[in-house]
Amino acid sequence: MTTVKPRAAIVGIAGPVLLPGEAALFQAVPPAGVILFSRNIQDPVQLAGLIASLRRVLPVEADIMVDQEGGRVARLRPPHWHAHPPAATIGALFEADPAAGLRAAWLTGALIGLDCRAAGFTIAAAPVLDISVPGAHDVVGDRAFARHPVAVARLGRAVANGLLAAGVLPVGKHAPGHGRARVDSHLVLPKVDENDLSADIRPFALNADLPWMMTAHIVYEALDPVCPATLSAAVIGDVIRGRIGFEGVLVTDDLAMKALSGTPADLAVQALAAGCDIALYCSGAFAPTEAMLRACPTITPATERRLRAGREAAANGRLTLDPAVLAAEREGLLS
Repeated sequence: MTTVKPRAAIVGIAGPVLLPGEAALFQAVPPAGVILFSRNIQDPVQLAGLIASLRRVLPVEADIMVDQEGGRVARLRPPHWHAHPPAATIGALFEADPAAGLRAAWLTGALIGLDCRAAGFTIAAAPVLDISVPGAHDVVGDRAFARHPVAVARLGRAVANGLLAAGVLPVGKHAPGHGRARVDSHLVLPKVDENDLSADIRPFALNADLPWMMTAHIVYEALDPVCPATLSAAVIGDVIRGRIGFEGVLVTDDLAMKALSGTPADLAVQALAAGCDIALYCSGAFAPTEAMLRACPTITPATERRLRAGREAAANGRLTLDPAVLAAEREGLLS
């Protein structure tokens, strides 16, 4: 493991084993963490070996992240890990029976968290706090709990609390709200011309004390007509840090997404200068990952404090949980 101060970045790797070049890079220019995807995950034995390899070369407090919401966004899947319903299924239960919906949301967060923690992950990129908007692109779609912002906020909070009960950090996404996007930000830059974004912002404001949040690659013309939120000092400073009141770790959405134009290194520098704490680059391609890490500054003292507070929240919130009991209860609620 390295003792060099980490760069303000979380990056992907190419495949199911840590390559010698990746290991050497992480020792020379260590990231704050690594994110794993389906290409990196085969089964529990392989995954344990991969994470052990990462731990040998990363800083001792580096995070290992996975994008694990449930539904169609799941990197840990059966038969080795639990299957989870999409957020909209939990939202429908909440609409019929609020108490049952909230319990199912908490159980889902706890079950995701237990799988993640047992595998060696410290962060799960969930919950989605975007509202469902009729006519919007389905890039969010059933990943959103509901249309009503308070329902989204309550269900997102329940998932986050379940993750914390399992000892895993949640990430509220995608601030200040992706629900209105009419195009897929993986492919093109969405622009939202709505003047009143209070409904979109409210689930984030009601969850402002979460340890981590993720930005949206969207231009909100009423907030900043030029820069997407990820690169906008106005959106980050005035809205995410200001109006929402978020004081935790702010991570970008994936800088490999085609919504943004420019090299990952340049985009990372812009995002960090705009006020993000951590730049996220997920492709696993070696050359741009190396260039980005070398371009990124080391984490700031403020980011270090936020990271430490998040780790303390996960440690303090952890409970002793039985996954079989939780899964059976959730099955009963959703059946």
